[in-house]
Amino acid sequence: MLSRSGRPLAQAFFGPIARLCVRAGISADAVTITGTVAVVACALILYPLGHPVWASWIIGITVIFDSLDGQIARLTGTASRWGAFLDSTLDRLADSAIFCGILLWITRWNIGATAGLTDWLALACLAALPAALCTSYARARAEAVGFTANVGISERADRLVIVLLGALITGYGASAWVLLVALGYLAVAGWITVAQRMVTVYRQSRAEHGAGERVGQGSGQ
Repeated sequence: MLSRSGRPLAQAFFGPIARLCVRAGISADAVTITGTVAVVACALILYPLGHPVWASWIIGITVIFDSLDGQIARLTGTASRWGAFLDSTLDRLADSAIFCGILLWITRWNIGATAGLTDWLALACLAALPAALCTSYARARAEAVGFTANVGISERADRLVIVLLGALITGYGASAWVLLVALGYLAVAGWITVAQRMVTVYRQSRAEHGAGERVGQGSGQ
């Protein structure tokens, strides 16, 4: 939901920055790759080392610039299917790194031990990760076969805001329940979104099949 509602604001805010990058000769691919490397490094180093506050802040600031590469590509006329593929693929890598980093933080530092929540936190994180990947794959696969699946209650921007806020607040000393609620919500909402997208594509497929039958019947009269 944030992905759709926040896009006009992001375009307005990052437009001047994108133009500066163009004048400096910075390509869209360079921004995509640099941002991903920064997120993966922070997630897989800072979280396991017990620095969730720094990790969450740095990753949060980095992903805010997620729309910058697309704006640079449009300004330079270099938007391409390769760029879209690279951006989507590296987004999945970054998302995986964030959840894996948080999982390592949970297990290595025994987060939630005082409330007996460590195992539940790890389980929620393990459930949220494949849900996040499947929601993205469902949309990409739908578009690959000619349908659309831009629906659901848990899109990438929503996931990132919730998981980073959960880790940040817990890192500042709040109860591990905060992180458990965040991860639990993402797990449930993620799988609901997968189901929503499957139903959406199924309905489109049935409608297309029905339209094809009507055309066939009409041509035979």
